[in-house]
Amino acid sequence: MTTFRDRLRSTPSFPPDLPAFGIDLENLGSAPATPQQLFTTWFDDVVAAGVAAPHAMTLSTADAAGRVHARTLVLKDVTDDGWWFAGHADSPKGRDLAVNPQAAMTFFWPAVGRQVRIEGNVTADPEVSEADFRARPEGSRAAGLVGRQSRPLGSRAEYDAEVTRALDAVRRDPDLVVPGWTAWALAPVDVEFWQASESREHVRLRYRADGESWERSLLWP
Repeated sequence: MTTFRDRLRSTPSFPPDLPAFGIDLENLGSAPATPQQLFTTWFDDVVAAGVAAPHAMTLSTADAAGRVHARTLVLKDVTDDGWWFAGHADSPKGRDLAVNPQAAMTFFWPAVGRQVRIEGNVTADPEVSEADFRARPEGSRAAGLVGRQSRPLGSRAEYDAEVTRALDAVRRDPDLVVPGWTAWALAPVDVEFWQASESREHVRLRYRADGESWERSLLWP
């Protein structure tokens, strides 16, 4: 009898013909000076490869008791300040970050066998927060105005009625910004770039913050 474990072990992990890492691994000094630079190069690669939702990532946070929570979000930007994401300050992630402003992001692009892990401290910017909300599509702003993320919902009819009300408010005031809407930046202290290999000789390159610069090193697979 085939068990679920057997099925898992027989499931292919990655397609053939995976790309090379993209830098000279014998000369890490040739790697981009910052992880942001290498990330944007890899992002362009996965977009060119036709990877679906390449900007989706898993954000992991922890509350004051150390309980870890994870969810999938969409990346908003990458700047010298870090990797940006957004949401309500009173959402579960917002409440976690209020008491423990540290987080981790994971990008996984299985079609090209690549993963990027980012760990660091999180800060918020009110001006960026307002600009982010105003730049969202109309329906997305209405959903943001409804809020109540992750709270119990009595019925879909209740939700639909609230969305209709919020959509009307957004249309009446295009400059409306939801109180508490927040854009956060994950300022990296440790970033790992992982490239899979069919032979399982995976390549791992770590960037670790060292003052104003970055220390680059290889990790054992």
